[in-house]
Amino acid sequence: MNSIRRKILTFTTIVIVIMSIIWIALTFYNYKTQVKYNDILNRYLILSDVSRSSNQVITDLNNYMNQSTPENFQKLESSKKVLESARYEVFKVRNEVNDFTLTNYIHLMGSLIETTDRLMGLERDSEAAVKDLAETARIGNYISDMTLTLIDMELKTHEPFYRGIMEQSIELVKLAIWMILLTSLLLLLATYWFSLSITRPVQQLTKAASELAKGKFDNEISVKSNDEIAFLAKTFDHMRTNINNLIQQIKEKAKLEHELQQNKILLQESHFRSLQSQMNPHFLFNTLNTLSKKAYLEGSEEISDLLVSVADLLRYNLKQIDRSVTLRDELIVVNQYMQIQQARFTDRLQLKLDIDDSCLDVAIPALTLQPIIENAVIHAIEPNINGGIITIQVKDLNEYILVQIEDDGIGMSEEVITQILMERQVQTAGHSTGIGFSNVVKRLRLFYERDDVIHIESSLGSGTAVLLQIPKQRGELHD
Repeated sequence: MNSIRRKILTFTTIVIVIMSIIWIALTFYNYKTQVKYNDILNRYLILSDVSRSSNQVITDLNNYMNQSTPENFQKLESSKKVLESARYEVFKVRNEVNDFTLTNYIHLMGSLIETTDRLMGLERDSEAAVKDLAETARIGNYISDMTLTLIDMELKTHEPFYRGIMEQSIELVKLAIWMILLTSLLLLLATYWFSLSITRPVQQLTKAASELAKGKFDNEISVKSNDEIAFLAKTFDHMRTNINNLIQQIKEKAKLEHELQQNKILLQESHFRSLQSQMNPHFLFNTLNTLSKKAYLEGSEEISDLLVSVADLLRYNLKQIDRSVTLRDELIVVNQYMQIQQARFTDRLQLKLDIDDSCLDVAIPALTLQPIIENAVIHAIEPNINGGIITIQVKDLNEYILVQIEDDGIGMSEEVITQILMERQVQTAGHSTGIGFSNVVKRLRLFYERDDVIHIESSLGSGTAVLLQIPKQRGELHD
């Protein structure tokens, strides 16, 4: 999805790149022209320096011949060095047009330097000195005339260049005007297209909002764009759909309210009859206690103990379902439940305990172990003619308390294990007290706020082991 900010940055970048290309092209053309012009100007300056240097040598030579002082001698030597330097620079001016003339020009400079050196070694008033002095003046005049000739040749040679510069300047002005007009037109078109890509979706969204304001929720909101406005339109359309669905739900709810109002009296009557059919739990286990004492007085101690276990189990279920207890309390309840089941299964049901007494005060949700034991009795002991063994082990593993409940029954399939660990209700064929295995899994995870508190290891035909990893959190002690 292209954001509006990205579109603006892209458009701005394209404009800057186009203007930069135009500016670089013009700058590069001006730079090449300027380099060529500077090269020609430097040729003129070299020829001018030669004429000026030769005239300075003749002037300093005349001063020295009139007055042979050390100061005049130093000036003459200095001007000779300047002329020598100018002589070497002249070679840069050579081309096919001025090759012959420039060679004579260089020889004249050499002759002037040689004559000056020879003249400095003669007497000032001698005939040879006078003759050489006149010779230097004549050579200087030749150099000046030839300098003008070479400059004139340079002008004729580069005359097409000067005229080309003038013509190109005119053409360049025309080209710049056309480029500015063309660029302006392209930028106007691009700006119009860019603004249209932003304003058109906004107009479509505004029109859709106006339709919604009139109560028309059936028309789909569609905006052709690939930026934030398209996302906003999708969200807006999703909101329209939700509002439309909500209106339909309200209509259906209003339709059902009349039927619900008519059934209200029937529901109240049904609830009243349900309350009439319920028996007071306290009356129930008080009756069980009475029966237990009567059985004891009549000599049926086993029946008395069994009734006491049932009453205690019922009282525990009523009082402790929404509280945390200790592992000791849970093991007491398991023992009472196993006494009831052993009265039913006799020798077919055996219970083995391996308990670390240091772990009995750890906190655990109420009615955690009994449903697991009950599941083992229903699925491992009851279907087996020979019965089975249930083993409970409690160990301290430093980081947590391990409670392992194991049976030697027919085991569980992977599908059943998955249903239990996903907290789904599993249908059973036996008779249970009402608290299912899946409910235990859910309450353990809520109590300890972690999913790895329970594990099930089983396979068909090899029994089942339920492992509880209980964190060491001390719970409330109960008598």
